[in-house]
Amino acid sequence: MGNKSTKSSLSRGSSSSNYLQNSSSQSQMGNTSVFSSISKGFQSSFSESKYSKIADNYNSLEEVTTALAQAGLESSNLIVGVDFTKSNEWSGQKSFNNKCLHSINKTSRNPYEQAISIIGRTLSAFDEDNLIPCFGFGDVKTNDKHVFSFYKDKVCNGFEEVLTRYREMVPFVKLSGPTSFAPIIDMASTIVHQSGGQYHVLLIIANGQVQKEQEQETINAIVRASEYPLSIVLVGVGDGPWELMKKFDDNIPARAFDNFQFVNFTEIMSKDLPETKRETEFALSALMEIPSQYKATVELGLLSSRNNKTVEKVALPPPF
Repeated sequence: MGNKSTKSSLSRGSSSSNYLQNSSSQSQMGNTSVFSSISKGFQSSFSESKYSKIADNYNSLEEVTTALAQAGLESSNLIVGVDFTKSNEWSGQKSFNNKCLHSINKTSRNPYEQAISIIGRTLSAFDEDNLIPCFGFGDVKTNDKHVFSFYKDKVCNGFEEVLTRYREMVPFVKLSGPTSFAPIIDMASTIVHQSGGQYHVLLIIANGQVQKEQEQETINAIVRASEYPLSIVLVGVGDGPWELMKKFDDNIPARAFDNFQFVNFTEIMSKDLPETKRETEFALSALMEIPSQYKATVELGLLSSRNNKTVEKVALPPPF
């Protein structure tokens, strides 16, 4: 689907990768139904399409991956956005033993690392080049206006490199705020546009909800993103609250398709279940709407096409 070489050249930081910039530059500017299959003709309209349900009883991430494929997901490229706002310092009071949610430990993974690992393992089978553009937002340099890239001139190759680079950077990132998801969503839309309209999943991992002042900016970015073959999965880590995130999930009008899914990581991972069961439940909750959203992008003609409503976002360099 699409031209994979296009994504490769863009994402590896070639001269075409204009969403990365050097340090002297400034930035421009739960159980739902899914479609059973992706048919070749797409004779029916989106509103008339028939749904089939992904079951919710799996024992491994491999089984979830298989279920996504059987439900119609053919190809997917992952983008990761990580929340570096200051509320990470206290929003793990109940859920993370009163530690900062970005605390690095040699023997265990923090909630951000866990979420990246689980989603990365589940979606890797659908990503042909394994390149994952990764960005941070909400730190002292980006605030609620920009994002920074994990690398200055390339992207991560596989979720394991995402985790390695994350651990390298965390000690050098100064947490700040306020929280807005608009910059990372616009960044993802830029990447999708530059890829020639390949389908992407934006994984945003965040510890709290958007402040009131930034709410409309985030809503506008979600609406803009619905003009692209892009699904947005927001993973809530820490203690919350999550009321506004649920509002984003269910009550944003004027979108080309329902492109946003919220999942409460803390609630799922705190259940009294074996670790593998918790991981599979989280992966399923985060990704079960992806096949239907993928089909929507095909039927709406968004896939493999360049949108004239171009969003141009350029990432700041990493802090380290």
